[in-house]
Amino acid sequence: MQAWQVHENGEPSEVMRLAEVAPPTPGEGQVLLKVRAANINFPDVLMARGQYQVRPPLPFTPGVEICGETEEGRRVIANPALPYGGFAEYAVADAAAVLTAPDSLDDAEAAALHIGYQTGWFGLHRRARLEAGETLLVHAAAGGVGSAAVQLGKAAGARVIGVVGGAEKAVVARELGCDVVVDRRAEDVVSAVKEATGGRGADVIYDPVGGEAYTQSTKVVAFEGRIVVVGFASGNIPAPGLNHALVKNYSILGLHWGLYNTKNPKLVQHCHEQLTELAARGAIKPLVSERVPLQEGAAAVQRVADGVTTGRVVVVPSLENGAVA
Repeated sequence: MQAWQVHENGEPSEVMRLAEVAPPTPGEGQVLLKVRAANINFPDVLMARGQYQVRPPLPFTPGVEICGETEEGRRVIANPALPYGGFAEYAVADAAAVLTAPDSLDDAEAAALHIGYQTGWFGLHRRARLEAGETLLVHAAAGGVGSAAVQLGKAAGARVIGVVGGAEKAVVARELGCDVVVDRRAEDVVSAVKEATGGRGADVIYDPVGGEAYTQSTKVVAFEGRIVVVGFASGNIPAPGLNHALVKNYSILGLHWGLYNTKNPKLVQHCHEQLTELAARGAIKPLVSERVPLQEGAAAVQRVADGVTTGRVVVVPSLENGAVA
């Protein structure tokens, strides 16, 4: 089979190599899956660089989220068990963690439903306890993680403010349903959010960016507001001033979704059921901006690394080379 492999750490376009390798052999409690679609996530970038908390042995195949097919023909969603990731024709996954792919979504959409939407659901509902009528601010609202949070916030009855970088991404954020869109390249984020909320600020802030975005969050969080720390796509990990959280009376909530798979896996299944229901009635639908063939996987991962994509970019092995859909 064909699979992308990382033999040394560095930028994805430089260290990912497409190779002909033997299909992986499932271990105990694992299942072999034919990859129908593999969604690109920022952790794939960080793993290629050697900067992620999980460091699979070299060489490894990245790709942490797929829609696959079992040997019995069942269409499923899974997180592949590294080092046999999803940017390949076949992957392996823990059988106990495999979830049924929603009938309402195609392969690429189903592949993009899992990590970003589970993270959004746990962040907004389990950690921040978002309520209908509250104001939700989402950083990087046109990206893969942010777009999921926007849709989930709207489905929960929140007023959503989306922060984006550039006019093109502002258009995407509006199409996603943001009530207010702030272009950080053209506007002062703090002033714009305060104006949009009558000076009150946002009740819940969803931050997958870190760095300057987190600093902005602390300036626009409302009384009894909650800042959900999801990741650090900016590459800058902030050092919060806890005296500031005390004086302004807000909460800083960390979210590591992967821990629920070991600490409380029943909640992951419950979340999937909720997401499947939301997808069935059209309340959420992963924004897939590109479907690319396997041969273009490294270039696609690099575009995600460079922050020039919107929504999700998905690798579809059955696509012919050059047939971007």
